[in-house]
Amino acid sequence: MSKPSFGGSPGKTIPAAGDGGGQVPPQPEDPGRRTMTRRQFLTRGLGTLAGAALLTGGYAWQGEPNWLEVNRLELPLKKLPSAFAGTRLIHFSDVHLGFNKDARDVARLVKHIREEQPDLICFTGDIVDSYAEDLADSVSILAELEAPLGKYAILGNHDYKNTELLTRLLKEAGFRVLRNQAYLIRQGGAVMAVAGLDDMLHGKPDPEAAVKDIPDGTFTVLMMHEPDYADIAEAYPFHLQLSGHSHGGQIRLPLAGAPFTPYGSRKYINGLYYTENTGMPVYVNRGFGETMMPLRFLCRPELTVLTLRRA
Repeated sequence: MSKPSFGGSPGKTIPAAGDGGGQVPPQPEDPGRRTMTRRQFLTRGLGTLAGAALLTGGYAWQGEPNWLEVNRLELPLKKLPSAFAGTRLIHFSDVHLGFNKDARDVARLVKHIREEQPDLICFTGDIVDSYAEDLADSVSILAELEAPLGKYAILGNHDYKNTELLTRLLKEAGFRVLRNQAYLIRQGGAVMAVAGLDDMLHGKPDPEAAVKDIPDGTFTVLMMHEPDYADIAEAYPFHLQLSGHSHGGQIRLPLAGAPFTPYGSRKYINGLYYTENTGMPVYVNRGFGETMMPLRFLCRPELTVLTLRRA
């Protein structure tokens, strides 16, 4: 687009009144240039902005929420028994069935999980957005998931409208649901534990109850929906915390990051962190689904593949 012309021709000086005497003579218009009125300039500018908004909105609505990112990470861990070195742990979270995700989306997620050939699967809460019944159509699909070291799940803050039904459906899908409980996994003469806590916002997390049956010194993976609980959990014998809840903010801005995250994920928002006092690693999964609004921007849904290594 040529630059707008607001009067006069290039290379010519228009004398001011009293500066060569008399009125300014009319200047011939350059036939090679087109002038743009202020109305045209504003109209085109607004059209450009509207087009950008539609393009971005369409991407954030129909594009990014369906563009799963598989994050693979090798994670060195202190006290991990050598028998469990190399374990492929799949971590997913926040499916929010019934809002912007349904059984067809779960089938797509399950396909990706199976391709990773997991040894251990951990789901960290919010399988539904509001109603336990919304899980029913996905039970048989989730049951297709296999992991030799087991499938484990906890409840998130959106899962508390009918916990009895939701827990039963998750168990039918093959998940061991942990509520202030732990399960011991044995392999190659060694043992590790997977512990799960009640939700911080709508449940009653009890880390002491979760660890009471774990032998001293046992390497323990903690599943807790809200990641900020790590600052409490690090005082207990947990060696890795897996969380969701934040959705990574769901909407992220260049340079600024997430303008909003829910209570319980203000400090730990996305990816890998270490707590300040004990250095316990905390991994925050951005979630598979959406809530409140069916949008994601610069914050793709996530499936995490952690390969556990000895530090």
